[in-house]
Parts: sequence; C-alpha cells; structure tokens
Amino acid sequence: MIAVIDYGVGNLFSLCRSLEAIGQEPVVTGDPALLRQADKLFLPGVGAFADAAAKLRQTGLDQVILEEAAKGKPLMGICLGMQLLFDESLEFGQYKGLGLIPGRVVPMEGVIPADYKIPHIGWNALHFPADKPRHKLLETVQDNECVYFVHSFYATDCTDAVIATTEYGAELTAAVARGNVMGCQFHPEKSGDVGLAILKTFCEGSW
Repeated sequence: MIAVIDYGVGNLFSLCRSLEAIGQEPVVTGDPALLRQADKLFLPGVGAFADAAAKLRQTGLDQVILEEAAKGKPLMGICLGMQLLFDESLEFGQYKGLGLIPGRVVPMEGVIPADYKIPHIGWNALHFPADKPRHKLLETVQDNECVYFVHSFYATDCTDAVIATTEYGAELTAAVARGNVMGCQFHPEKSGDVGLAILKTFCEGSW
C-alpha cells in the first residue's frame, strides 16, 4: 500500500491522480495505524514550514514518520515535504524539522541575483553531481530534462545527501536521498512524463 500523509497541509489531489496514472491505488490518511501498515509513504506539503511542522507535531504524525523511517520504510518528501525532512528551517524564524537528513532550509533571497523573481516558479533542468553515481530514484531522468518548481526557500549544508541540483541564478538543491528517505524540491506530480517516471521508480523500487 502506498500512503499519502494527510496532516492538513497541501493539495493532495494532483499527487493522487498521478499515482493512479502509474497504476497505484494511494491511500490518503492521517491515521497512524494505516501509515504503519503502508509499504511506502509520501510526505507532501505546500505553504509555510512553521505551520506544517506544527501540524505534524500536533497530530503526532512526526513521531510516526520518524519511527517508520527508522524501520527502513521508504519515505518521499515533496516540495515543503522535502524541506521538513531537514534539521531546521530559517523561513520567517527558526523552526525544527524532522532531522531525517542533515541540513538547513534557507531563503533564496540574497543567494540568487536580485533580478531573479522569487518564488522560483517554472520548469528547470535537473543536474547531477559529477562525483556520485546517478541515484536510482532519478535513473529514468535524462540529462537536462526539466521538472516543475514552486519555491522561495531551498536546502543547503546537505552536500552528502544531494542527488540533483537545478540552476536558478545559483545552484540550488533539487533532490536529496539518505538511505530510505528521499525528497524532491520540485513537484513530480506536475512534471509530466519525467515526474511520473520518478514516482513510478519510487513506488516500484526496492530501497
């Protein structure tokens, strides 16, 4: 069973439709029992880091996620969901994340050129670290294929976990992985066939 974690943050419709398009029958739930029964978990999210982190704590789902990840269950964070995987975020304050991947989430402002618009919205190419083999999650992605981004903050201090970057006035983290825990800053569910292939790899792969 593929479970999409519902903690009151984000539009889950497009992710579910994309999962159905690749032959999955996703269950959208905030029920800890169902999440523990699932084979793989998606942590989506849009909006503010502080609100999302608070809702995870209030529902107790933060502990469920940590426990299941510790057992080796594959987990994919998407957009804000990816950012929640890190130690902390500096989005309008300083807020603690799940700590599943070492690193911080910081503003793009002051990092990218002043004439670049924030938020970064649109299609950008993925680039892969030259000193690492291509990560299995992205094995179907061809060089310079584009995916869809919507974000104003990005993950840094996470070099060991970075499996893809994108260029938007500066090199920005686009995807990360640490064992069974993975994350995409972009929206695979809004990235056409490229994104569907990434979702399919996660759902069908062994991690």
